[in-house]
Amino acid sequence: MARIAAGLGALLLGGGAAAPPPSGAPADPLAAAGWELVWADEFEGDALDRSKWTPEVSCWGGGNGERQCYTDRPENIAVEGGLLLLKARKERFAGPARPPEIAGRDNPTLVQSHTSGKVRTIGLHAWRYGRIEARARVPAGQGTWPAIWMMPDNPAYGPWPRSGEIDILEAVNIGARCKQCAGGRENRTISALHFGDFPPANRFIDSRTALPDGALPSADFHVYAVEWGAGLIRFLVDGRVHLTVTADQWSTASPRARGRPHAPFDQPFYLMANLAVGGRLAEENNAKGLAAASFPAQFAIDWIRVYRCARDPVTGRACMG
Repeated sequence: MARIAAGLGALLLGGGAAAPPPSGAPADPLAAAGWELVWADEFEGDALDRSKWTPEVSCWGGGNGERQCYTDRPENIAVEGGLLLLKARKERFAGPARPPEIAGRDNPTLVQSHTSGKVRTIGLHAWRYGRIEARARVPAGQGTWPAIWMMPDNPAYGPWPRSGEIDILEAVNIGARCKQCAGGRENRTISALHFGDFPPANRFIDSRTALPDGALPSADFHVYAVEWGAGLIRFLVDGRVHLTVTADQWSTASPRARGRPHAPFDQPFYLMANLAVGGRLAEENNAKGLAAASFPAQFAIDWIRVYRCARDPVTGRACMG
């Protein structure tokens, strides 16, 4: 792993063995599988921990035609009541067109119709292999698009998507009309991998999954996770695996990947969470467009935790069953 939070990591690795649970108490299933906590944010206190997260400030729209400016304001990013709250609001706002890492010399001002929040561990923490999970409650509404996802810390195989993208959670238009959904309302969350070559030759593998009882995921908190090892990635909701992808299913067109059978998902990735407004995936599906009644919207995250496979930190596979 790269740049694991040193203080917490040292505490966990050097603090001695944890006390066994009381007789008859259930063991922690993650610990039993060999997963060891190396980084976490429980979102206690009343402010974002800037040693763990950097807010993105840009009006770029993610290359998807999204309609928000991400700001570093309490109106859009707040820590309250043990939760990280990313808040989307309808308000005309002007800001830099692109985030710093892709701004280049010229970064003109762009005006958007909404504001929202996005936080990233870029430049602070990144990991290769492990289990990353978040307990979160997504918002409902046509045009809402919350996500928890990962991008390459150092794009070793070139620009997107040659260096890959790992989408742990996306929730698009929850509660909007959906002909394919039980009950006729969008009740599915999405996990995905993006890879391949530059558009239009880019590729992805995804899965849309509903809760077992068919409830809207916006009604309560759920745990969304990825387990990532050498040549194997699987995604879970509330402990249930809903998508498994192996290295023979992904690829990269980068010539730098020769002799690397697990590329591009063999490099450190950083973590981010955001609440997008509109964009093609949202506006071209379900009831179409952007519903005014969807905003203000709020994406609530209870905690985010990162584990490594203690007995196999090199590949992570020993903890994946």
